[in-house]
Amino acid sequence: MNEVKQKIDHLRRVIDRLNYNYYVLNAPSAEDREYDRLMAELTALETAHPEFADPNSPTRRVGSDLTKEFEQVRHRYPMLSLGNTYSEEEVWEFVARIEKEAEASQAAGYCCELKFDGTAISLTYENGRFVRAVTRGDGTVGDDVSANVRTIRSIPMTLQDEGWPAYMEVRGEIYMPHESFERLNAERADIGEEPFANPRNAAAGTLKQQNSAVVAQRGLDAVLYAVQSDEPVAASHYETLQRLKIWGFKTSSAVRLCRSVGEIMDYIHYWDTARHELPYETDGAVIKVDSIKLQRDLGATAKAPRWAVAYKFKAEQAATRLVSVDFQVGRTGAITPVANLEPVRLAGTTVKRASLHNAEQIELLDIRIGDTVLVEKGGEIIPKIVGVDLDRRPADSVPFRYVTHCPECGTGLVKEADEAKHYCPNATGCPPQIVGRIVHYISRKAMNIEGLGDETVQLLYNNGLLGDIANLYDLEVEHLVPLERLGQKSAENIIGSIARSLEVPYARVLFAIGIRYVGETTAKKLAAAIPSVDALMAAPREKLLEVEEVGEKIADSILAYFADPRNVAIIERLRRAGVQLEAVQRAKLSDALAGKKIVISGTFEHHSRPELKELIELHSGTNQSSVSKTTDYLLAGAGIGPKKLETATKLGVRIISEADFMHLIDDAGEGTENAGKVLEIKQQTLF
Repeated sequence: MNEVKQKIDHLRRVIDRLNYNYYVLNAPSAEDREYDRLMAELTALETAHPEFADPNSPTRRVGSDLTKEFEQVRHRYPMLSLGNTYSEEEVWEFVARIEKEAEASQAAGYCCELKFDGTAISLTYENGRFVRAVTRGDGTVGDDVSANVRTIRSIPMTLQDEGWPAYMEVRGEIYMPHESFERLNAERADIGEEPFANPRNAAAGTLKQQNSAVVAQRGLDAVLYAVQSDEPVAASHYETLQRLKIWGFKTSSAVRLCRSVGEIMDYIHYWDTARHELPYETDGAVIKVDSIKLQRDLGATAKAPRWAVAYKFKAEQAATRLVSVDFQVGRTGAITPVANLEPVRLAGTTVKRASLHNAEQIELLDIRIGDTVLVEKGGEIIPKIVGVDLDRRPADSVPFRYVTHCPECGTGLVKEADEAKHYCPNATGCPPQIVGRIVHYISRKAMNIEGLGDETVQLLYNNGLLGDIANLYDLEVEHLVPLERLGQKSAENIIGSIARSLEVPYARVLFAIGIRYVGETTAKKLAAAIPSVDALMAAPREKLLEVEEVGEKIADSILAYFADPRNVAIIERLRRAGVQLEAVQRAKLSDALAGKKIVISGTFEHHSRPELKELIELHSGTNQSSVSKTTDYLLAGAGIGPKKLETATKLGVRIISEADFMHLIDDAGEGTENAGKVLEIKQQTLF
């Protein structure tokens, strides 16, 4: 009996760790099938041995994505998860059970939908107006992510038409379309951040951002598929979806009413292939009893409704041999292992390489050279290795040893405790990092130097013409003309484009120089708050942390960058070349807010938050991102963050309205009307 108890305790610990990785860290460490197998094994053991029951067992929970940063809200109606099945036989069994339990007068029709691969959300509406958005959490209590959800334009804030209940919770899925996912990962890779593994992780991680402005930029979307209220809004689930559409919600266009198990299987078979053409990720089909009355009669277990099941599509996999592993070095020094495979057909293409992500994944899967590995193509940009066929492992195989030194320059690798990847610290002497930083500097969003691409930069580096970004301004036409693939005209165009880069504004220059973790948006925030590179170099850590979107990791990275004399020397050479290292000073309207530090929170009737920030600066004030003892005013709008309000009250910070703020600048003789005209003029110059 002790062995059974030990097995139960072990399974609980393993599943708790998997739940933590999935819901809290947004970093899944096991495939869905393996997770479901472990959960089924634990459930069977607990059923057979009720003496070992535990109210805190993972079988009693839905899983948790709770964090400490968000206010926690109790769901009025439990937010259950769906039971999963991976076989068509189990779908037949599900339908047979429903038909058996349904009364003769309750002919069971079924509503089939796609299972969106994102993160579940519950939206509360009172009298037709959006009130809050709460994550699934543990099914009973979730995190209030209302500020972030408000940035998703497909979610209505005020309902259309009529007929909605006075109070209802609309359930659905927040997801990240492929286009948004690819753009986000490209940006993360560019600033040295670990890319998200798939769109599901990206959506979950984005929804837990503390800055809703970041959420707004990431392109999340949502699909809604259920209503919880005291009384049903329609007699059937299909009719409920039609009501949601009328009220202004985005629902799936792939919904189908099925009257038999044969029609259900036709739906599954069709979408198992057609899903690859969709602009978003879906990992299965959901089969729901259509009748709301029958749904209520069938009820639910502690974990899932008994009237619905999710059929999970099989991931496209192929088995092939791992030939070798290459280690690529990015411009930030990040080391990425890439598997070289014996060519194999997968999802209509020939796969020769696959992602291994990092040392932890290699160790977790115990991947070895010569192994027969399983390659999968799911929501990822490139295929990944998800398992090893141990039965086909060569007898002489040895555990894989991750590199300890940079494959390009030989420098010893480092790995921070909170980082997944190893890094080469030789930023100024490692060839791929040098070339990568130059390529980043000339890119369109940075200095936009045309005529130079990756291959040309590599060519110039190989010929000793480029050793860092400042060398670009030493180039002359005669240096380029003799090189392969370059002639007089191409050389003149390149030199002309380099000269035009001297007109690029400071914010883009700050992004272009390639400080780790400083992306395009963060560079703009830094340039606005600290308008010269000299001031930035002299800024203490505390001042950096006051800048919106700058956390401890970014602040430390900025300090480390300017602590390196080699980087400072490059900045000085850029200065001598004429690169813009200072923001163009804007004419102030008044000194009404001179010396005043102001935090903005909420939404406003007459001005957007960016407009209010502009007005603060135009009247000599300073914008702050968080309330502290140095804050003079909290400019509060509708939906103000409760933590900001609580902190301001505790510290005695004066809380002012939009009207109060306009009176402050009116007192300086610059009234609302004039300020509005200035903003209108400034906005026109942006287009």
